[in-house]
Amino acid sequence: MPSQTPAASSAQRNAASTGAVTTSVVLVHGAFADGSSWRKVIPLLQAAGLRVAAVQNPLTSLADDVEFTRRIIEAQPGPVVLVGHSWGGAVITQAGDHPQVEALVYVAAFAPQAGEAGVDVVKTFPPMPGKEGRITTPDGFQLLTPESVRDNFAQDLDPAEANLIAVTQGAVRASAFEEKVSVQAWRDKPCWYVVSEADRMINPDAQRALARRMGATVTALQTSHVPMLSQPEAVAATIVAAAKSIERSDC
Repeated sequence: MPSQTPAASSAQRNAASTGAVTTSVVLVHGAFADGSSWRKVIPLLQAAGLRVAAVQNPLTSLADDVEFTRRIIEAQPGPVVLVGHSWGGAVITQAGDHPQVEALVYVAAFAPQAGEAGVDVVKTFPPMPGKEGRITTPDGFQLLTPESVRDNFAQDLDPAEANLIAVTQGAVRASAFEEKVSVQAWRDKPCWYVVSEADRMINPDAQRALARRMGATVTALQTSHVPMLSQPEAVAATIVAAAKSIERSDC
């Protein structure tokens, strides 16, 4: 496990000196998205007394996204619940090895083990409709067509909200999906998994298999690939449960 960085330890010392250490939640978005994908969950977590930070990842590579995520982790004053959606699951599997991270929450997400790419387990299950409907740019980035966002990515949102996702989506380097993680943070840390039962991007059976392999506490929701937007209360409740579990363990 990597040693704690000076920036992180300094933040923790400052918080400890005031006696005001609060659990932080760091939210990692997936491909075809940005930090605003957590906009409905953020106020619910803050109302529960948690500090919240949403990462804005560049989606250029696993290493780049992990670097951006670790930067936000180290800006927190104490223990962190690290949450990843979709591609963000691969990111938190690697970045979650940071000593400040005490719990992991996967939301309809990849959850590779060391030596695997995020998509490796998913490939063993039947492909989903969301595999189609992608635009690949000449330099190797992918975007979803507006129709695929509406029909496969966010089919349980109203058309205006799905349109907003399509217009503001982040382009992801396609090769990132094949990059392998070198650690599996979920091996040594408690984890939770939100399964999207009506997902048309990542096979729900694959999600359940990943959750079983991790020994995760599972919440199953009848949602599209974006449960944090269609059922934010349930997703927030799972994250709060993770935060409460580490707070109890610190007592």
